[in-house]
Amino acid sequence: MITISLCMIVKNEEKVLARCLDSLEGLMDEIIIVDTGSTDRTKEIAAGYTDKIYDFEWVDDFSAARNFSFSKATSDYIYSADADEVLSTENYERFAALKQTLLPEIEIVQMKYGNQLQFGTVYNFDEEYRPKLFKRKRDFVWEEAIHETVRLVPIVYDSDIVITHMPHESHAKRDLQNFRKQIAAGKRLSPRLQDMYARELYLAKDTEELLAAESYFQQSASDPDRTTDEVKQACCIAARAARVREDAVNFLKYASKVLVQEGCSEICCEMGHFYEAVSDWEEAIIWYYNAAYETVPLLSLGAGGKDALEGLIRCYEQLGMPEQVAVYRNELGELAK
Repeated sequence: MITISLCMIVKNEEKVLARCLDSLEGLMDEIIIVDTGSTDRTKEIAAGYTDKIYDFEWVDDFSAARNFSFSKATSDYIYSADADEVLSTENYERFAALKQTLLPEIEIVQMKYGNQLQFGTVYNFDEEYRPKLFKRKRDFVWEEAIHETVRLVPIVYDSDIVITHMPHESHAKRDLQNFRKQIAAGKRLSPRLQDMYARELYLAKDTEELLAAESYFQQSASDPDRTTDEVKQACCIAARAARVREDAVNFLKYASKVLVQEGCSEICCEMGHFYEAVSDWEEAIIWYYNAAYETVPLLSLGAGGKDALEGLIRCYEQLGMPEQVAVYRNELGELAK
């Protein structure tokens, strides 16, 4: 049977830390808590579960903090958890069985991260596989009978364990501010981080953060080294910011950059909002319809579903067309099921 070190980085998690640790009781052989500056009872609560509590000065870098926590582990495998995660009874049993039977050649175990949509996270699906359990020391193995080479790709196992994500509040503001700091420091966001930043901005609906990010995404929209999808993401944010500022010229500039390609639900929704704001209900309906039925979302499922349908409902209400309102209200209800 393998041994497991639980490694967590925390800050001001007094509301959820005990819930997380209680759900893992008995599974972990070692618990390592790295605190990045709590001002509440987080460390006091953690002390009820382990004496391996370390302070780490926050440097706006989650990877640095996680690497520090991993450096303290001594077990065969490391389980990485966040304080707002919960393991249900059923999944506890699955995890316990995995611990008993995991083959030593497995280097990474992926588990399903669930309950995403309920809390408005940046993900457009309720479950996704994430690497959660890591072999602490990797064995290098030579392969092939001739022209031998060292295996570089890790052996990954997709388990049936589901981790339930249950945050007590949104982390969007914290994450958005961190993105701003990275950009202010002159860092060019990787494709993955730009995608995450755009999703956070689109879903958070934080006008202050949106406008603060506008210049970055304008630059990204003109960056020749960005892919087509990255440019479209940037244009979605730049267009929304321009619309919020009532800057029609820049709004149409960035919206057009997307529409001349395949378009996306987000830009169609933005066009709907643009025409709805000037009471052009018929034109707004065309764009909301396109958002819902003719294009696909790039950043948020809501743009092709709830947001678009609510736009159609508002416009048909203004036109005094109750039958159409009823149709889209029914679709909205079906979507919520």
